[in-house]
Amino acid sequence: MNILILGSGGREHALAWAIRQNPKCDRLIAAPGNPGIAAVAECADLDILSRAAVSEFALENAVDLVVVGPEAPLAAGVADALRAAGVLVFGPSKAAAQLEASKAFTKEICDACGAPTAAWARFSDAAAAHDYVSQQGAPIVVKADGLAAGKGVVVAETEDQALAAIDMIFDGAFGDAGAEVVIEEFMQGEEASFFVLSDGINCLPIGTAQDHKRVGEGDTGPNTGGMGAYSPAPILTDALQQQVMDQIIRPTVAEMAARGTPFQGVLYAGLMIDQGRARLVEYNVRFGDPECQPLMMRLGAQALDLIHACAEGRLDQVTVNWAADHALSVVMAAKGYPGSYEKGSEIRGLDDTAEDSFHMIFHAGTSEKDGRTLATGGRVLAATGRGSTLAEAHGRAYALIDGIDWPEGFCRRDIGWRAL
Repeated sequence: MNILILGSGGREHALAWAIRQNPKCDRLIAAPGNPGIAAVAECADLDILSRAAVSEFALENAVDLVVVGPEAPLAAGVADALRAAGVLVFGPSKAAAQLEASKAFTKEICDACGAPTAAWARFSDAAAAHDYVSQQGAPIVVKADGLAAGKGVVVAETEDQALAAIDMIFDGAFGDAGAEVVIEEFMQGEEASFFVLSDGINCLPIGTAQDHKRVGEGDTGPNTGGMGAYSPAPILTDALQQQVMDQIIRPTVAEMAARGTPFQGVLYAGLMIDQGRARLVEYNVRFGDPECQPLMMRLGAQALDLIHACAEGRLDQVTVNWAADHALSVVMAAKGYPGSYEKGSEIRGLDDTAEDSFHMIFHAGTSEKDGRTLATGGRVLAATGRGSTLAEAHGRAYALIDGIDWPEGFCRRDIGWRAL
């Protein structure tokens, strides 16, 4: 098969790494890719938000399957254009991608199908939103309705913080994503991530994970896109996973199909676990980053078989071959992240690190210049270890970290601390 992966981050590097291991993969192309992905795939300069450009490229290169990594191309309708051109694609339609692109849409779906989630309200003007906060009190959660690159959520501990968040969003901090605001009940508990493939009818769980969103040790400081993750998530017991499938995932998929917008792709359910029950925090319609890295380390080559079956609508014919293993990923970020940070510093030591099914460094924000690897983003690398225990995976990930020579970077040293 000729396979095209859209994206350039750590998630796409992990997908490319897993897919490349499968003998069914004859040619692997990533657009635009990154220096890490270039070690396992061809990298192509392509505007992945252009429906026409992606479709034309896929046809010209006899691509058999397109795997869409990030959410933006899905929200732009790239998967629709590929299907219209007769190209097999893994990822939901623009209409179905509203499960991530609009928080209010997801809440409406949950209300319609009875999926447990936080109480909520939506607003298109600040004054009404302010009144609602005054009625509800704090803590409370304020969200930009649209896609804000994972940054459009404020967990307000006081009413003043909530009011300031509302004003910030309506003042344009997140552009069009903030045209509406969703305000939610603050949910107590422990967060976990649950990944399920759906072909529009059938649903197949493929893994659990927990990530560390806060920048500081002990889960302190401002939120980030994720400073590390591990899989599986111990809190998501078999009984809890069954509850999530029965009360959240399957009802959502059925409701989407009933509306004429069947969901095909990966449903990444962010869950809040409290007193043995799970409620939905939000859906993403693509793999998480950095959750994808440990997940792909555990799935390996079979990831392609599962993705292919999902795209072809035959998930009922495949199973996941689970290994009794663990994987843990530690993100290295540029100093200053998630605030302002400098770009262009050199990262050394990458050529000397082991890379195999137990040790991988996935690239996220890097570039190559004159044979040197340079940091170009906030979250730059994800050192990932796999082992028979979480402690073993933890040790391997941090051994990789210790081999990287990058004074301008930093990482948390306590990834996985709750489970460990």
